[in-house]
Amino acid sequence: MEDRELITDIQKFAVNDGPGFRTNVYLKGCPLRCVWCHNPETILSNPEIYWKRRLCVQCGACLEVCPNDAINPPVDPALSQKEGSPYRKIIRSRCDLCMRCVDACRYDALEIAGKPMTVEEILEEVEKDRPFYENSGGGMTLSGGEPTAHLEFSDNLLSGARDRFIHTCLDTNGFCGWSVMERLISNVDIVLFDLKHLNSEKHRALTGVNNEIILKNLSLLTKVGTEIWVRIPVVPDFSDDIEYHRDVARFLVELPGKIARVDLLPFHNYCQHKYDWLGIDWIYSGVEAVEPAFLEIHAELYREKGLVATVGGSGFETNVMIAGEEAR
Repeated sequence: MEDRELITDIQKFAVNDGPGFRTNVYLKGCPLRCVWCHNPETILSNPEIYWKRRLCVQCGACLEVCPNDAINPPVDPALSQKEGSPYRKIIRSRCDLCMRCVDACRYDALEIAGKPMTVEEILEEVEKDRPFYENSGGGMTLSGGEPTAHLEFSDNLLSGARDRFIHTCLDTNGFCGWSVMERLISNVDIVLFDLKHLNSEKHRALTGVNNEIILKNLSLLTKVGTEIWVRIPVVPDFSDDIEYHRDVARFLVELPGKIARVDLLPFHNYCQHKYDWLGIDWIYSGVEAVEPAFLEIHAELYREKGLVATVGGSGFETNVMIAGEEAR
């Protein structure tokens, strides 16, 4: 039987994860636990259940089929859908993910996060958008979760795309052995490298891991000549300080090889509904999004060092500037 991995989404016409129009493939499972994560459904490596309160009519069908008493009894839909309601349909501590409740739901209020797919099934979906890749210089971006945590599958998927002459990007946090990274980049055109923080203690506090191996891999990538787009999430009270970005710009230009560009990714809270669907109280739910225009000041620090810098990471470089001059 052909190997399968859990996929949370195949996003079409993406423009912020590599050049041109892209198809983003999101693998499920990541070794980091970034507290600001905008894709919480990709963190765990097992299937999960979304409960979408706006679609739930409180019919009780899920309660009737649950064998583990893991469903709360129905309430007035208006109460459960009221903003700030503490009501949750699933008692997660009792749920064994048998998925009977999902099968019983007639209103799509319960949904499985994580669909098993083969490499061939994914590539068939990716192939559907080939005309858009050819017209825009786009292709497939493998993301997550963390692709390096699924070495064999990721390698087969990337090599399969390369065999079909599809441009490939690898979106990675860099937390893996160098042998893993070295193997994957043989079938990758661009590495989108997430740089969460330079300080190891701060990195560990908000991601769960130290950053030494990440910084080492970034340095090694520059040595082998891989095209690298460094992506820096700008998170309030963590990585938004202007002096911190001055340090990062200096760090990047002092690496052994070249960084093709730097993308500053402003924090947003548009993902908070996903946390609610998963029954998670997100500590950033009340934190305001970072205004992209505000980050132009930060981006200029990188441009002053001769680096290409964008805010938001658009793959269509119409407004990218280097030290005040238009980049070509």
